Amino acid sequence: VGVPSGSPVFGPGLQIGPGDVASVALVLAAALLLATGRAWLPRAVLPAFGPMAAAVAVGTMCSTSVESSLPGFVRNVQLFVLVPVAVVALVRDRRDLAIVCSSLIALGLAESGYGIWQSATGNGAAMGEENIRAVGTFGAADVMAMSIVAAIAFLVLTVFALVAPGRGRAALPLALAGLGVLAAGLAVALSRGTWLALGAAGVFALVVFDRRIAVKALVCCGVLLLAAPAVAGGSTAVERARSMAGSITSPDRSVQDRYHLWAAAGRMWQDHPVTGVGLKNFPAYRDSYAGIELSSGSDTADPVRGYERQPLLSPHNQYLLFLAEQGVVGLAALAALFGTLLAGLWARRRPRDPFWLASAALMTFLLVNFVYADLGGPTCVLFSVVLGVVACRAFGEPAAGEARP
Repeated sequence: VGVPSGSPVFGPGLQIGPGDVASVALVLAAALLLATGRAWLPRAVLPAFGPMAAAVAVGTMCSTSVESSLPGFVRNVQLFVLVPVAVVALVRDRRDLAIVCSSLIALGLAESGYGIWQSATGNGAAMGEENIRAVGTFGAADVMAMSIVAAIAFLVLTVFALVAPGRGRAALPLALAGLGVLAAGLAVALSRGTWLALGAAGVFALVVFDRRIAVKALVCCGVLLLAAPAVAGGSTAVERARSMAGSITSPDRSVQDRYHLWAAAGRMWQDHPVTGVGLKNFPAYRDSYAGIELSSGSDTADPVRGYERQPLLSPHNQYLLFLAEQGVVGLAALAALFGTLLAGLWARRRPRDPFWLASAALMTFLLVNFVYADLGGPTCVLFSVVLGVVACRAFGEPAAGEARP
């Protein structure tokens, strides 16, 4: 996921990166083990992922342009079905879950460390007149990718830090140091939507784990938020945080464009309520349904690629994207998938289990983040792996040290 693709091309077609190639190997490995009887799938996989596969097929066949929707069919089946199911098949026990979660933390720490260096040396993406926005190895073309990676790692490491005092005190200082690096990386990433989703998921994890700890943590965070303007009143991060309060009354250009894209997606759904306009067809219909106030694209720049004009290919809201491109059929399938996972987590709730708590926090992050963003870029595959981790815990897991039959 973190390997730069090197492709400067923006377009509605299927963009293949190193993470996608790796996901193919992941799916093939799972298929081989399933075919030879060395892996198995829980019964809950079919009612969770089956409706999504069917809805994507219906959305493609009923598309206003089937040919243009075929890349969307491949992408949606990959992200919402094949890769998560492959993770469920390959993760056999708690040790495997620990390997995957540790990999998420390692990726987040590496990207955050690189992003901090970018911000400090002016080698990041442009924000105003300075190249201070941390984007990690993803570049300005995927300006939110690093923040999503860091947020996922932050949630997993927070859960491990919560359980560390009871299971391994020596690991707590390392966990806190890692959280400091991730927090700094998130701050210089300047991604407001990720901050909101991370805040919601973090509060949820703390409250579920221990309400007293949650109160103490929220008080400390409140003090830090009040002190931040006095300590770094002129910093870009503080200004970005302040701008979130005005996103409704006086939104900036980026937020205005997002509102216009949401409205356009809603109008598409009103005209095509059942199956939408077809996968990958949002860009083709965007200008017909959006007002003249919508920008023609967003400006990105960094020292590596220079200035680029990036087209607005989605509404930046996963739920509205499903409604616009797949109608109520697609949104119902997405609701069935998420509902099955949430029901499984609720039925097997164990707040003191780090893997359950991490899965619940990650699911909360995804649900909230999809209000402000949709899948795109190299973090698509990371989302699929995270969805697979949540499914592993939602569908049940063996006892410690016991592998699945």
